[in-house]
Amino acid sequence: MEPILVVIVLAVVLLGVVGGTVATRRRRRGIELEPPPRTRPIQPPRPSAGTATREPTDLDDETIRDIEDALVLPPEVVEAPAPAPPRPRFRDRLGKARNLLAGYFGSVLSRSAIDQQTWDDLEEALIRADVGVRLTGTVLDELRTRVKAEGLTTSQELLDGLKAELKEMLAEGDRSMVLEAGSTNVWLFVGVNGVGKTTSIGKVGHREKTNGRKVVMAAGDTFRAAAAEQLELWAERSGADVVRGAEGADPSSVIFDAVERASSKGADLVLADTAGRLHNKVNLMAELKKVKRVAERPPGKLQEILLVIDATTGQNGLVQAKEFAEAVGVTGIVLTKLDGTAKGGIALAIQAELGIPIKLVGLGEQAEDLIEFDPDEFVEALFG
Repeated sequence: MEPILVVIVLAVVLLGVVGGTVATRRRRRGIELEPPPRTRPIQPPRPSAGTATREPTDLDDETIRDIEDALVLPPEVVEAPAPAPPRPRFRDRLGKARNLLAGYFGSVLSRSAIDQQTWDDLEEALIRADVGVRLTGTVLDELRTRVKAEGLTTSQELLDGLKAELKEMLAEGDRSMVLEAGSTNVWLFVGVNGVGKTTSIGKVGHREKTNGRKVVMAAGDTFRAAAAEQLELWAERSGADVVRGAEGADPSSVIFDAVERASSKGADLVLADTAGRLHNKVNLMAELKKVKRVAERPPGKLQEILLVIDATTGQNGLVQAKEFAEAVGVTGIVLTKLDGTAKGGIALAIQAELGIPIKLVGLGEQAEDLIEFDPDEFVEALFG
């Protein structure tokens, strides 16, 4: 019986060993049924012959951030603003006035000497150019003195002397625009209806905003609804503020409100429009004097009273200049529509007769076409 027991014991032991082995294999197969996703290991580049090798190391956080920053796409390229249009030249815009004088100057140049017919041609040319009869006589008297003093003998020397004479007359006066830093500056625009007063204000506002100044426009011509609407349009285009009142309201109250708003907002400049004609029994010049008094009150500081004149009106512009100068004390002239059928001589007449400097001239319809008056460039453009 003992051998049989030994066999049974050995069989039991053997079955236990075999069962454990099978269970172990089954467990291993169970793990292998859902293996993790296989990834292909990144192989480091094979070193070339003679290159020392080193074990890969983990990247620190700063290095990772540098790599991430390098991979960030650059921001979109911002288009540069369009360049400002070139300043209009007198030579390009005064073709009509130049053509008017060309025949007379050509006749002068055709003569070999300075004779009486030469002086007659010059006199007619200046009168037709709206210089005026009295001022034409003054100009020619000065030119005769120059001819004798400098010994001019040829027709070309005579015309050069005339150009020099006109430049000297137009150069008198201060043509700068007064603008005091830290103050609520007020520029008052006056003139009759139809001369381009409101448009000039819009162009000046555009220029000052382009130069970085804060501008408030005052629609003081309350008797023309179109004037206020036009000024609002210019203010919207240039990014300026605008103050307007009800139709027919007191113009001086609009100017007062505009100055107060400019002061509260820290604006540099108030551009004030005024009526050119009143639809009631109030005298225009008396109304403008009232507006001027209001514009002078603190916190406003009235720096300029600019008379706007249509250059195509000729000698009528000189009459207007006299009336407004006597009423409100004009500090400068804005001469509009000089590129049209204007003859140019009115500029000389206003400067010489009244001593009021021409500060700005309009050479076109665009906002950039209102520019500072340059006497030398103006005269050269008239002579070609």
